[in-house]
Amino acid sequence: MGTMILYTALVDDAGLFPPTSLHMDEALARHRRDQERGNPVLTHRFLCPASRLDRLRGKDYKPRRIGLIVDTPEVPAFDDLPVDIVEMPLPGDTSVAALADRLGLPEGVRLFAEVTPGKLAITVPDGTGLKVRCGGQVADAFPAVEQLAMFIRFCVDHDVPFKATAGLHHAVRHFDPSLGVDRHGFLNLTLAVCEAVEGRDPAPVLRATDVGHLVRLAQDVPEETAKRARRLLVSYGSCSTSTPLEDLRALGLIEEDA
Repeated sequence: MGTMILYTALVDDAGLFPPTSLHMDEALARHRRDQERGNPVLTHRFLCPASRLDRLRGKDYKPRRIGLIVDTPEVPAFDDLPVDIVEMPLPGDTSVAALADRLGLPEGVRLFAEVTPGKLAITVPDGTGLKVRCGGQVADAFPAVEQLAMFIRFCVDHDVPFKATAGLHHAVRHFDPSLGVDRHGFLNLTLAVCEAVEGRDPAPVLRATDVGHLVRLAQDVPEETAKRARRLLVSYGSCSTSTPLEDLRALGLIEEDA
């Protein structure tokens, strides 16, 4: 079965982002420790807002891989840094191809354009991908199961790679009383992609909260399904790099020393 394939290089380091919102020095120190430990579930890609890139440049330690999150009107120069992914919102009047042409990213740097899950009448050219927001600081930031399922089906049907961000704090879907909303689980998301790869509706798995059921599904994913699912689900950003590992260990899906 393809269990470990599902989790290898799954989690990007989003420590600079809410709700953790680490100081740059703290975020880099944590990232360095994670890199030294080399856990295979982590991508060891450091996500950095464009607005804080100069601050990162001023530090002695630099991550080996950087995902640039564009939160500025223009994309800053980054030729001196190991950026391999650029993530930015897709303007409403711009196609993904036009955005990619405008940016003119260097070879080896991939664009992931953030879109609204329910608005997918778009064409995604080779070498680019999409980004979906799974939550945020307010309840309205969490897409409905049906919207997220639609997004997953679109990506599977059109062979479009995608990244996920925000809200995926734990493996399994759960209720957050502070926001009054159900939070999507990263295990639910990963298994939902597998469901779509095999031609099934991903919505039931996105909605599932039965831990035992989800673990059994994860343990039974065929290797080829896992490989294709992870070619599509590139990674997701987590402000904690320890919680995903703790959750997967607690569920028995990775070894204690992984």
